[in-house]
Amino acid sequence: MGGPLLWPAGEPWPVYEPVYGAYGPLTTPADVRTLRGIVTQARSRPRRPGTDSLTERETAVVDRIRAGYALELLPEGPLPLIPLAQLYARDVPGLPCPEGTDMLQVLWTPFDEIEGASGAVQLRWRLSSAVQEVLAEPPEPAYIDMSDHVPAPCVLHPEQVREFPPVHLLTEEQKQRVDTWTKQRSIGHQPHQHVDYEGDLSIAPGWKLGGWPAHFTHRHPAGPDELRCGECGGPLEALLTVAGSEWDEKSRSWCPVEDVDGDPYHNRTPTVVTVGRGSTLQIYTCISTPSHLPRTIMQ
Repeated sequence: MGGPLLWPAGEPWPVYEPVYGAYGPLTTPADVRTLRGIVTQARSRPRRPGTDSLTERETAVVDRIRAGYALELLPEGPLPLIPLAQLYARDVPGLPCPEGTDMLQVLWTPFDEIEGASGAVQLRWRLSSAVQEVLAEPPEPAYIDMSDHVPAPCVLHPEQVREFPPVHLLTEEQKQRVDTWTKQRSIGHQPHQHVDYEGDLSIAPGWKLGGWPAHFTHRHPAGPDELRCGECGGPLEALLTVAGSEWDEKSRSWCPVEDVDGDPYHNRTPTVVTVGRGSTLQIYTCISTPSHLPRTIMQ
C-alpha cells in the first residue's frame, strides 16, 4: 500500500484534473510525510505532563505546513495520481487478473473527488516480468487537498478469510434467522461480548480484495442502475475495499491473533488513510472488460 510501484519507465503516469478545484488548506505529499515524521518522533519522547512534546523548530515546521499554500501560487492543469495499492497474483489468492497479467496497481487522486467513474481512481493490470526498466522517480502532484488520501507505505500480509453477505443483501427470512441466531449466542455474555452478525461474521473489516461488498454506512444501498460500468454499462463486481482502519470495537473479533495482546487498537490504522467520515471506498470493476475505468462508491 502507498507505493512504490513497478512502473515502466516509458509509460505515461496517470493524471487527473480536479473538477471542483481545491479549497484548502493545501499541502504537498512531502509535507504530509514530514508532518507525520515529526508527530511520530514527538510521541516517542518522554515528557512531563503539561509540557510541549515538540521542539521550537518542529513547531515552526508544523505551523507552516498547517497554514497551507495559496492556491493562486500553484500550477494549473492535471495532477499526477498517487499510488494506493500494488498486488501480485503470487501473494494474493484469487486476484482476478485478466489473461496475460499477474499484478494489479491502483492509483487515486488526493482530492475529495474519489467517487464515481471519472478517472480519479484508476487501475493498471500488467505482467510484472514485462517491466524491464522501472521508473526511477515517479511524479507527485504539486499540491494536494486531502492529506488523508496519502497512504503511509506498508507491506501486505494477505490472509484468506470466510465472510457472509451484508445485511442489506439478506432476505427478510434470512434477517430473522440471523437475529435469532445472534440472540441465542449472546445470552449470558457481557455486553461487549455479544455476538453481532454485521460486525463478527458478515463483512471482513479493513482493506480487502474481493469478497462481499462493504456495508453502507451513511446512505441506502446502491441500486441496480448505479452498479453499472461507466464506459459500457455492463455489470460490476467488488474488487477492492479501502478502509480507514482494519477493525473497530464492533468488529474486534477480526483482529489478527498477533495483534490481540497489548493495545488492541495499536496497529489497526497502518495506512493512515481516512475515507469520508468513517466510510469505506468500494472499488468495483467491469466484469467483461477489467481495463475500463472502475466505479467507486463510499459505503
